[in-house]
Amino acid sequence: MNDTALESFTKRYESLGGHVHAAGNVESAAQAVLEIVRERSGTRVAMAGLEEHLAAAFGRVLAESGVEVLREPFASIKLPHGIDECQVGITGAAFGIAQSGTLAEVATNDAVRLVSGLPRAHIGVVKASEIVERFEDAAPRLRAIFNEHSGACTVSFISGPSRTGDIELILTMGVHGPEAAYVIVLDDAERRVPQ
Repeated sequence: MNDTALESFTKRYESLGGHVHAAGNVESAAQAVLEIVRERSGTRVAMAGLEEHLAAAFGRVLAESGVEVLREPFASIKLPHGIDECQVGITGAAFGIAQSGTLAEVATNDAVRLVSGLPRAHIGVVKASEIVERFEDAAPRLRAIFNEHSGACTVSFISGPSRTGDIELILTMGVHGPEAAYVIVLDDAERRVPQ
């Protein structure tokens, strides 16, 4: 990933009505999450598909601010109603595509898709090093994902808030999913292996 890909991703995602926040480390990502949750007047947040260190940091910062946090594993009795009662859902993304301003979210269970689709606001978290330039660059990643998860696996492509134009041909936001969409791009340069 280079700075051009990040700039392209940001420009395209924001042109679709989403908001992009750059985070230099896990702590600044957690603060960005808290700011978004406060902006959305969130009192209850669901998280799924995040790396454990991110889920722990986000959960700690949110809980310290009085926000109730639902985390995996979810009790089946809480699905989908418990997640639907959350104002914000936070999920990890496998990668992003700069060309279209798209996050690729991998789900091997229903929880991830429910967390990104039911709450009124969604926050996707992607590593800066995982943003590819074009659709063609995504193909090998998708093959690897499906090879790794030979059973149930769904890849969702998320490009900004939910929108539809099928109601009297008027563009409406948030009918089939979140009305507000955010991406936190985590700078993981310190973790990259020099090539």
